[in-house]
Parts: sequence; C-alpha cells; structure tokens
Amino acid sequence: MSENLQRIHAIVYGRVQGVSFRYYTTLKASGLGATGWVQNREDGSVEVMAEGTSEQLDLLVDFLRIGPSSAQVIRVELIELEANGEFSDFQVR
Repeated sequence: MSENLQRIHAIVYGRVQGVSFRYYTTLKASGLGATGWVQNREDGSVEVMAEGTSEQLDLLVDFLRIGPSSAQVIRVELIELEANGEFSDFQVR
C-alpha cells in the first residue's frame, strides 16, 4: 500500500453497549476501508483498535465521538500507535 498507515486505540465511554455500537462501528470502519476490531469491555465501555490512513481514522474517530443514534458517548480516550498492517478487515470481537 502506497499510503502510510496509522493506528489508533480508542476506549469509548457512555451508553455504548446494548445500542448496536459495535455493529455501526464495524459498518463505518469497513465503509471507510479501515481495518481492525471493536469489542465490548467488562466496565461497559467499547474498545476499538483500527488501522488506516489519517483521513480514514479521523472520520472513524468522528463517528466514535457520536456513535449511533441510540448511544450516548460521554468521552473517547484515544492513543495513536504505530501501524503494523496485521489486520485484513474490520471485525467485532
């Protein structure tokens, strides 16, 4: 791939479980061409690991800050990491 990949690790807090957050995150990420995964955490938050171009990840983070209409996002903790290209698609874990 000629474009530089980046990676983000995000934890999304609020009313984000039981509202199809993982499903819509997967649709958004896949539609953008980002790869990685999303999963529920025991504390009620949702965790996202994603790789893509800067533009793809910016748009994904914009979505994570809002979520689907039934969600209520309080905050997103975001860490930028080095990409390693380990993902081939975007999946729910």
